[in-house]
Amino acid sequence: MPLNIPDRLPAIEILKKENIFVIDNSRAEAQDIRPLKIAILNLMPIKVTTETDLVRLLSNSPLQIEIDFIKIKSHTSKNTPVEHMMQFYTDFEEIKTHKYDGLIVTGAPVEQIDFKDVTYWGELTEIFDWAKTNVTAKMFICWGAMAALNYYYGVPKHAIDQKCFGVFKHRMTNPLNPIFRGFDDIFYVPHSRHTELDEADIVKVPELEILATSDEAGIYMLTANNGRELYLTGHAEYNAYTLDTEYKRDLAKGLPIDIPQHYYPGNDPNNPPCVRWRSTANLMFNNWLNYFVYQATPYNIEDIQ
Repeated sequence: MPLNIPDRLPAIEILKKENIFVIDNSRAEAQDIRPLKIAILNLMPIKVTTETDLVRLLSNSPLQIEIDFIKIKSHTSKNTPVEHMMQFYTDFEEIKTHKYDGLIVTGAPVEQIDFKDVTYWGELTEIFDWAKTNVTAKMFICWGAMAALNYYYGVPKHAIDQKCFGVFKHRMTNPLNPIFRGFDDIFYVPHSRHTELDEADIVKVPELEILATSDEAGIYMLTANNGRELYLTGHAEYNAYTLDTEYKRDLAKGLPIDIPQHYYPGNDPNNPPCVRWRSTANLMFNNWLNYFVYQATPYNIEDIQ
């Protein structure tokens, strides 16, 4: 089924060229079905890239999906035109009385700052509180995952000496969880972060279950609340060249950065990246939508509790 996204969103034309079925609001209004409503809190600096990455993965869904991009009122994006934010994003204040079948909170480039020193921490925690009773299923990515784990369960993040940067092997600790339907025994996910989670902190919280780990990248996936909360420390949503862009950006700025591990063939940045996580990303998002959003949410969206 198609994905219903705002008229004229730049991602539409990009994804149509990839033969991904998307329709704009005008056409969707003519279809008499109950769409899934997904809110995306996009905290990444380059909004259009993240929008496209997430829309690409949400597009192969069992039902029509209606997406609302929401933003933090107390923070102004420096890397995305104001016109884009005004046209496609809504302040949280304007949707806080609404209910959603799903919520996705992205990462943010603030991981080396203490949570409470993040300028929009107060508004973000208000969204976390709102999501407890107004959203059926929540997905938190990278810093978004660490922030939510800290706020909901008091789990700390830990700085690491060397940035976790590259594409790493992962294994499932509970292969029977529906999120892994169709997964291979070993699967790959990109990571790009300066902090990590410690298993010793996680096991102190009985509500949390570790679902996937990596020998090199550590804990990747956790769940809580019967699957209604999914925490991901990596970036399965990344496109082929995201790590490449980050690496070359930091090089150009003269920042200390190592070549992303297990990414370029022959470890040579002159070679195009080898994508080994695309099927994992599609399976994970499709399973999340099917098992934890579509099959768990009530038909009457106002019944969400």
